[in-house]
Amino acid sequence: MKRLPSIIFAFFISLCLQAQVSRLAENVQYFFSVEGTAGAGDNAPFWFTNNKYALGTTQNFSGLARTALYRTAETDSLWFWRYGYGIDLASPINDENGYFCVQQAYVDIEWKVLRLSLGQKERASELKNASLSTGGLVLGQNARPIPQVRAEMPYFWVVPGTRDLFAFKGHIAYGWYTDASWQRKFNAGSNNIYTKGSMFHSKALFLRVGNRKKFPLEVTGGLEMACQFGGTAWNIQPYGNAQLLQDVKLGGSLWSAFLPSGGDVNDENYTNAAGNHIGSWHLRLDWHAKKWSLGIYMEHLFEDHSQMFTQYGWNDMLLGLELNLPKNPYLTTLLYEYNTTMDQSGPIYHDKTQENPTQISARDDYYNNHIYGAWQMGGFVMGNPLIISPIYNSYFQNEGLIGTLHNRTQSHHIGLKGQPSSEWTWRALYTHQRSLGVYKKPTINPATANYLLLETSYSPKWCQGLTFTAAYGHNDGTLLGSSNAAMLGVRFSGWLQRTQWDY
Repeated sequence: MKRLPSIIFAFFISLCLQAQVSRLAENVQYFFSVEGTAGAGDNAPFWFTNNKYALGTTQNFSGLARTALYRTAETDSLWFWRYGYGIDLASPINDENGYFCVQQAYVDIEWKVLRLSLGQKERASELKNASLSTGGLVLGQNARPIPQVRAEMPYFWVVPGTRDLFAFKGHIAYGWYTDASWQRKFNAGSNNIYTKGSMFHSKALFLRVGNRKKFPLEVTGGLEMACQFGGTAWNIQPYGNAQLLQDVKLGGSLWSAFLPSGGDVNDENYTNAAGNHIGSWHLRLDWHAKKWSLGIYMEHLFEDHSQMFTQYGWNDMLLGLELNLPKNPYLTTLLYEYNTTMDQSGPIYHDKTQENPTQISARDDYYNNHIYGAWQMGGFVMGNPLIISPIYNSYFQNEGLIGTLHNRTQSHHIGLKGQPSSEWTWRALYTHQRSLGVYKKPTINPATANYLLLETSYSPKWCQGLTFTAAYGHNDGTLLGSSNAAMLGVRFSGWLQRTQWDY
């Protein structure tokens, strides 16, 4: 009889575990999709290629088949322990990155407000409209997701005792790059830099102030940082030395990635923090009226202390305005963004020497790095695509260069979205861009471009889960040339099993 409490406890635990496991087969969703693009011109339309998690292509004729099976952790919203997972397979046609890929494969484990996310998962930019914005400056929707271990508070958690005035969220993650084979192939026959086996780190913390139930204004601000470190490099060059080094083990550790420190292997007397570091400051103000809302936001990019603080002034940033209108059949959301990266602390960089002891930490060269080539994954920049990705470098007659040749840009962007009926939706994107190249290779004359996307989707009531999409894309100007293309797609989504809870 003395063992009876232990037996009852063990039996209770086994029942709980069985209940937890049985939930994993409930409320599972799926989708199948197929799309094709056909056009003519120098490159595929810009918004057909970019902000698609690297599933776009610069080719004029392309296709994409995709299938996924997933369960969201939000399904278990009534439980302290919640579980989600997903597997997403894509098969592109005429794509620079290959013919098959695992786009997503992840497991999410949540306890109360905390989540542990394991694997490769698409994540939208912080504090921005995923369907209309050009994307975040540090981490956006442009590159393929990186496999990682990520501990996070995914939603704003209200601080107890503050009368719902203060809330915060954040994350810390470590992962690894998977584009080594692409880098070798892209770099074949050249002496440009490329790496393999490098690691990834990111972290962010955001604070929200305000309670919309009592006053309509909310203010959100925060810091986002990321780093590429470790691995092996080919064709790197020591400071002041013309000799190229091969098969060099790169520095950096979990700690030096978290708190930028250490030094790169080719720094010699002029040390930088080990790895390729990048970050941004965020600020957003939201006014929530009864039937409409207005958001104004800013994101400022930095790659070292010259732009992290105000020593050289904050002349580069993304400024945005998002207006959500009262319900109507014409226009639901209007977004405008102004993005400039022209300054980069100025054109002059000078290390401190005996002859000239003045340190000038300018010429930041956004997204480019002297060891890792660029802030990119598989040819697509991991931040905002208006800093032009390496995937376009063959068009610029720089085959094999893993770097961006246009990071001093200025752009105006407009995004519109509407829902005329329950069956029809539409969106439109228009971007005007001007570029001066990069400081080390400026354009003779400013390069300009216009990018247009018109898209509509139809989800008929007579077939739940079926969606047809049609789009038209257009480029013109001297930056990426001229092109016109059309895209047609069909998607079917549904539930393998849906459980309705009755409480």
